[in-house]
Amino acid sequence: MINNKIRLKVLDKATYCRAFEEEAFRNIKKKKIKIPVYLSAGQELIPSTLSEICKIKKVKPMLFGQHRCHSIYLAFGGNPAKLVRELMSKNDGCTWGKGGSASIHSTKINMYGHDGLMGSNGPVGVGACFATGKPTIIFLGDAAAEEDYVLGAMGWASKKKLPIVFIIEDNNLSILTEKNVRRNWEISDVAKSFKIESYNINDDPQNIFKVSNNFFKKPILVNINTNRLFWHAGAGQDDPKTLDRLKLEIEKLGTKASLINKKNKTKVNRLWQKQLERP
Repeated sequence: MINNKIRLKVLDKATYCRAFEEEAFRNIKKKKIKIPVYLSAGQELIPSTLSEICKIKKVKPMLFGQHRCHSIYLAFGGNPAKLVRELMSKNDGCTWGKGGSASIHSTKINMYGHDGLMGSNGPVGVGACFATGKPTIIFLGDAAAEEDYVLGAMGWASKKKLPIVFIIEDNNLSILTEKNVRRNWEISDVAKSFKIESYNINDDPQNIFKVSNNFFKKPILVNINTNRLFWHAGAGQDDPKTLDRLKLEIEKLGTKASLINKKNKTKVNRLWQKQLERP
């Protein structure tokens, strides 16, 4: 069990990430952002919780994300101003204005940019972990986890007992195609067949903490059932009735959480305005 103090720390990061994505959403609509953008709204609690776990464990892992990776970057301490500049395609962005939304890179937080091939961060991350022996987190979507080279990499991670955590952000969609159309298996079951300790849980900080005991001691896979609030790419909503897990967390934690959320909305709004006013 985690106490409310830790949950509020997680929520502080997650609400900051949400506020950031809401500002990005607005600026895509205003056409101030002109590149393809993959928003992580709805899934912020996952990297926010993981970053807090890493802080408690005193581990600074290598991070391999793909699209919807803004919240990974922010939750693990990336520079938010540089992320705004990156989305604006400015050369002082976190990837020098060349990586864009899906290839966020920062050596300061050990986050390595993605090359664009769906799921390739799986084998690349496994290779980096094997070569260095450093703790590693690989973030994959439920569709990316289906790629054959991802499965092969998992098998290698198991064989070599690497200090790696595979996080599957499972929103049940590959663009708009649901899992039951694409396959009849769960990635957590496949991981077990590779002798990887694996879990299939719902998106909740408590649940993630519960399965974190062996993180970075051996290969672990956690399939986290979550939701995206906006389109696969761009500024639009699939279904306004989609469950908003962060909203429920704010309601559960009460007045303090509401104040944190309000503070972060103001803080992020000022950040965006300042960066948008720059040339």
